[in-house]
Amino acid sequence: MQQRMLGTVPVSALGIGAMSFGPFYGPTTEANSFAVLDAAMELGVTHIDTSNIYAGGESERVIGRYLAQRPEARRHFVIATKGGITTDADGARCHRNDAAHLEAALDGSLARLGVEAVDLYYIHRRQHEIPIEDAAGTLARLVEKGKCRAIGFSEIAPSSLRRAAAVHPVAAVQSEYSLATRAPDLGLVQACAELGAALVAFSPVGRGLLTDTPPDAARVAAQPFLAGNPRFQPDTLPRNLEATGRFRTLAAEMGVPGASLAIAWLLTRGDHVLPIPGTRSTAHFRELVQGANMALGAADLAAIEAVLPVGWCDGDRYTAAQWDGPERFS
Repeated sequence: MQQRMLGTVPVSALGIGAMSFGPFYGPTTEANSFAVLDAAMELGVTHIDTSNIYAGGESERVIGRYLAQRPEARRHFVIATKGGITTDADGARCHRNDAAHLEAALDGSLARLGVEAVDLYYIHRRQHEIPIEDAAGTLARLVEKGKCRAIGFSEIAPSSLRRAAAVHPVAAVQSEYSLATRAPDLGLVQACAELGAALVAFSPVGRGLLTDTPPDAARVAAQPFLAGNPRFQPDTLPRNLEATGRFRTLAAEMGVPGASLAIAWLLTRGDHVLPIPGTRSTAHFRELVQGANMALGAADLAAIEAVLPVGWCDGDRYTAAQWDGPERFS
């Protein structure tokens, strides 16, 4: 598989988003997660992304148990995790970027993963009361302590990236990015390229909309996140399925699964763009890997734009409450 840079470290162009190692998108098992990791070892996928909040830390524990069973996997995988989302005294979700919290959160992640250091540590969400320069400095000190090898931020604006990078090199910025979510094209893709940061793209197949088996109303109702998401409501889902139906037809005409074509398109957006799809299925994982091994020409890209022009997706990507933390920009 082609290699790209995650900061100063080469990784596979495609990574694994390990939110799927918990029940966020439906029930799963440790055996499913181990099978995906086995397939990654086989197919040359080396980048794995998790967080301390995924399934209450269970995603990290699953990865830790896998590494314990297969010690060679630690040499194979470049591991990224995140901290900064927590709950307050009343149990409400909040964001903390203070030094004590971020270090304690990282210590917990290291214990669950069973490693002495992670390759990349992100602030999962900004706490806006703390200047991003101070947050970057906190992460830099964790690098100095040997607990992480590089730093990153999730869901920040290009202006914030520039401020953070003035304090310490930022290896990666994580953002939702796909044919369904193209806001990063409005400056984030460019700022990351300018500053040498990878743009790590989560939900690169549009939370299933860009696959051959998109969520129907029954599947949406069974998944709390999708059930509340503006793009999967009774008035928006049919229109989004109709639009992506044209994309699925195009993919079939090209002889590839929709998910493969969605990944292949995303990898044309810049040499620093790294998709991290999540899946509970090794068959779907192989479709995603297939996309990372495709090469699209100008005619292919024009055909994709014709069926899914910019702005086609109906509904915002988050609810109003979920926009607490991510930075909007234009």
